[in-house]
Amino acid sequence: MENWVIKNKKADFNHIMQQCSVSEVIARCLVNKGLTTPDEINAFLHPSIEDLCDPLLMKDMKTACDILMDKIRSGKKIRIIGDYDVDGVVATYVLYRALTRLGAKVDYEIPDRIKDGYGININMVEEAHLDQVDTLLTCDNGIVAMDQVILAKSYQMTVIITDHHSLLELEDGVVQVPQADAVINPKQTECGYPHKGLCGAAIAWKLCCALISNYDVSEKLELEEELLSYVAIATVCDVMELTNENRIIVKHGLNLLKRTKNKGLLALMDVSGVDKEQLSAFHMGFVIGPCLNASGRLDSAKKGLQLLLATSEAEAVQLATEVRGLNDLRKEMTAENVEKAIRKIEESNLKYDKVLVVYLPDCHESIAGIIAGRLRERFNKPTLVLTNAENCVKGSGRSIEQYNMVEELSKCRDIFLKMGGHPMAAGLSLIPENIEPLRIFLNENTNLTEEMLIPKVAIDIHLPFGYVSEALINELKQLEPFGKGNEKPLFAEKDLKIKSAFIIGKNASGIRLRVVNQYGKEMEALYFGDVKEFFTYIGNTYGKDEAEKLKTGRGVTATLSITYFPRINEYNGFRSVQLMIQNYR
Repeated sequence: MENWVIKNKKADFNHIMQQCSVSEVIARCLVNKGLTTPDEINAFLHPSIEDLCDPLLMKDMKTACDILMDKIRSGKKIRIIGDYDVDGVVATYVLYRALTRLGAKVDYEIPDRIKDGYGININMVEEAHLDQVDTLLTCDNGIVAMDQVILAKSYQMTVIITDHHSLLELEDGVVQVPQADAVINPKQTECGYPHKGLCGAAIAWKLCCALISNYDVSEKLELEEELLSYVAIATVCDVMELTNENRIIVKHGLNLLKRTKNKGLLALMDVSGVDKEQLSAFHMGFVIGPCLNASGRLDSAKKGLQLLLATSEAEAVQLATEVRGLNDLRKEMTAENVEKAIRKIEESNLKYDKVLVVYLPDCHESIAGIIAGRLRERFNKPTLVLTNAENCVKGSGRSIEQYNMVEELSKCRDIFLKMGGHPMAAGLSLIPENIEPLRIFLNENTNLTEEMLIPKVAIDIHLPFGYVSEALINELKQLEPFGKGNEKPLFAEKDLKIKSAFIIGKNASGIRLRVVNQYGKEMEALYFGDVKEFFTYIGNTYGKDEAEKLKTGRGVTATLSITYFPRINEYNGFRSVQLMIQNYR
């Protein structure tokens, strides 16, 4: 079941159409995004890189620049400590490239996901001390590294923290910040930077821009722009809200990436079949990002960083092929474990739970979060996936909007060895004996109702096929890039006759339909989802005979209402409009 709701927000659409030179469909989509004045709309439609804020507005930014300039001048050894996800890898790359260009004596370290866990740890500080490192510079981590910073300072090291994660809040409400020489994180209460939702790589880039401005570097703007293009990838992959500065970063970053000379990225696009000219936020989030992420999940995140740093085409192709292979393996492992988890839920009493706690002992711990996300999408329930790790059980959770996961988990903090996260995702570890007590506690103490677990489908406009044209599709491109906080518009059409249907795809993963609306307008529509469930729905609603006829490509009496987004399909030189079905009933 799904609850379909048309947004239907009110505004003076004629005024918006005249002032912003857009059609009524686009005007309505913009208003549904909360943009109501011509100034807001024009800023959204035409994001300018000039509108990015001055990095020096961030607390401790000038202090960090002064420290780094002194270290560069005196030849002190700087070590960047990154993280193993895309954001951490890109942040490390951005800082390393900039500092190298400025003549710094710099190297980097990235933790191993399994052996080290997240962020800077005590062993890394000890190793840096043995290597006679003078300055530690974190990116995408460090804001809760209290003990690590204390140890580094005891060795007379200089420490600069750059991070975007939430600060550590003690039980009495006091917020704790590491006693580093500089802490750059816009989420600090004393930080006046207006945009708090930047990713770790964006904050690292802001530091690079502020630092570079103090030097007479040739092609300074080109360096800043090139580094910005990588930050766009991190912004999409870390699922930042694509509003304000993030929209500017991704919009401009995409255009810059289409001209990239980075041998590693070019090789990765090539082995992944991505047309550079057609590059979109989708490719960042579902092709490039997962490949970079896979190296940190199943091997070492340094492989992804080495790919970005590759200096020869041969090296780039080899590394790109390796990370692509790792991602293919990750996808196979994920699909196998998702299927196993679904069976476990549907064949047990777990299916009655409002909060899913699924124990997959043999699952690789690095993909637990991905599996939790897939189960959350399928069942629309907060989901925790637990798996065996060294000396304990580890888990990752993904939530729904109505359930603050980290807050709910905090109510049974004593069950865990470690636990952290935010409203929509969490990570934890516990002893095996506490798995069932955790499941029972979360389900007996939840305020979730059955109504909350019904997925809500927010539709922008009921748009009959007669309004769908190539011109409209081109106009919709003004709203890109799409992602969190700037979702694709969703349109709907009802009571469609199904003229024909054919199963398509290498693994029978989709359906191509010809559908006709009540005005006789015929369109081609594609559905990529649970194909088996689609035919089950037809069979349950209209009879098994209708479902069987449909499977063989014959027309039926069944009708569908759909939500969709239109696109242009190009094949053998021909262009046609297609509808991509998102939901049906």
